[in-house]
Amino acid sequence: MKNIFLHGLGQNSQSWAETLEYLELRSECDCLELSKLADNEVSYPALYKGFSDYCETISEKINLCGLSLGGILALNYAAELPDKVNSLVLIGTQYKTPKALLRFQNLILRFMPSSSFEDIGFGKADFIGLSKSMINLDLSAELERITCPVMVIVGENDTPNRKAAEEMSKKIRGCKFEVIEDSGHEVNIDSPKQLAGLLNVFWRQSGG
Repeated sequence: MKNIFLHGLGQNSQSWAETLEYLELRSECDCLELSKLADNEVSYPALYKGFSDYCETISEKINLCGLSLGGILALNYAAELPDKVNSLVLIGTQYKTPKALLRFQNLILRFMPSSSFEDIGFGKADFIGLSKSMINLDLSAELERITCPVMVIVGENDTPNRKAAEEMSKKIRGCKFEVIEDSGHEVNIDSPKQLAGLLNVFWRQSGG
């Protein structure tokens, strides 16, 4: 079974490298480069379409693991096509866009030099455009459509996302909730070994 990893905004596919080193099923893993999923238009709808099209090329069921933006894409897909997804792992993921936080993030992005974006695929304008396209995103009504095993993970120090993670874990039927100690938002970078340990157990239990 294919395990698909989706990184967060500001990361790239290599952000999962250390986590994969500790995985039991690392040979079955694909770490997608989000910047390559969208064609000419960098927006959430274009990114989601590119991801959905990729998933449709896989005939078997899939395990999805996404962080932040990657988690939103995975959550969206699992709700839209529940029969396609064997299991779902959401890390530091919001199911409803926190508008105040996103506006603040966009303000900071505007003052960052373009060189800060060189290693992550998306340019500065892409970041800002993508954020704007997500301002009204709300998957609250979609949570009840998810039927596969789900694990929600959040870093202990990920204050902006912890409350949403706790809320989401209560709204998804049978969801498992985990907090990784001494970790921030980028759990795959801060605590790769602990994250891999949770994934190994979860995938064994969910038939992955």
